[in-house]
Amino acid sequence: MDVKTYRAASMHEALALVRRELGPDAAVLHTREVQERRFFGWFSGPRLIEVTASAGVNVPSRLPPAHRNERAVGVPPAAAVQQSVAYSTAAASPGHRPPERTALADQVQGQLSDLQAMVKELCRRTPCGNQHDLPEELFRLFADLLDSNLSEELARELVERIRAQVSGPELADLLLLKARIARMLEAEIAVAGPIALTPGRCRLAALVGPTGVGKTTTIAKLAANYRLKEKRRVGLITVDTYRIAAVEQLRTYADIIDLPMQVVSTPREMREAVRGMGDLDLILMDTAGRSPKDEVKIQELKAFLSEAGADEVHLVLSSVAGERTLQQTAQRFAAVGTTALILTKLDEAPGLGSVLPLLRSSRLPLSYLTNGQNVPADIETADARRVARIVLGVEDSLDR
Repeated sequence: MDVKTYRAASMHEALALVRRELGPDAAVLHTREVQERRFFGWFSGPRLIEVTASAGVNVPSRLPPAHRNERAVGVPPAAAVQQSVAYSTAAASPGHRPPERTALADQVQGQLSDLQAMVKELCRRTPCGNQHDLPEELFRLFADLLDSNLSEELARELVERIRAQVSGPELADLLLLKARIARMLEAEIAVAGPIALTPGRCRLAALVGPTGVGKTTTIAKLAANYRLKEKRRVGLITVDTYRIAAVEQLRTYADIIDLPMQVVSTPREMREAVRGMGDLDLILMDTAGRSPKDEVKIQELKAFLSEAGADEVHLVLSSVAGERTLQQTAQRFAAVGTTALILTKLDEAPGLGSVLPLLRSSRLPLSYLTNGQNVPADIETADARRVARIVLGVEDSLDR
């Protein structure tokens, strides 16, 4: 059974579409007038006639026998469709149920009723109506936010907040609206600043996260910057014994920068390694990538961090990952005591639209951003204003 829906500016045009695609014997099952919505439900379109028809449903005639004979021998196809429309409209009226209606027609009408109920429920739950009609500049702002890789939900929220705050001539100034959005985002983006060192005290910062997000490279960047630029005494500890290549990679960096390095595989070795580096300014701890779904490995990681007595635990996440994945990963790693976020691979991400939802759900501040593989370059301390401008697409993540 082939049931199709057509929309046109008039009943005549809608029936012409029915005849052209389904033939002159098609049965019109339902007709109604609808209001077309445009641009995510914010703009009202023209009112249209919607006709639901089928070539496979046999709708019994309600005409007297004489009229049925007349139709059979002399009524043109267009009039036949009009008669089918009249029947369908009458059949759809409340309380009317023609006795000759077939079981198939009942099934089709039931399905149409279910679809109408679903549409009404969606309209009830989705903001749609004249109150959401947007001025031109606000709509352009909304479109720009979507182009910046923000979700439709977040873009709509920000535009509605701006709409509630701005009135008059300011609504016609797109640059002013973008500046307000930037300040709004900046106020929401929490940053932790760089790893803070205290003279005479050794500080231990651990990096954790799933596999493939760039923890080892980020560790090397931090170590090089604190050793070469800040002239601090830095040591490295790694528990990433699951990947031999990762240990060798970090050892290579340690040899180049001239840093002490320890590889540990048990909590006891962890205590000894930390004790042996207690006279340094900073210990950077690299950990093996853990699947956020592996509860056993997460608890094992938590035990290592507890033995190390980590002062800071930075969760390293790839900005290429999707919004839902980032939020779920942050939620799972919260069990190990994460204190800050590091976002990597900004150079590979189409945008940072997922940052604000991630910060909202995790309640963790941003500490660092990385945008490449170069050591010690391609890393920067997170700045709220710059992050907001990157999120909005106003500033390139690769700018220096």
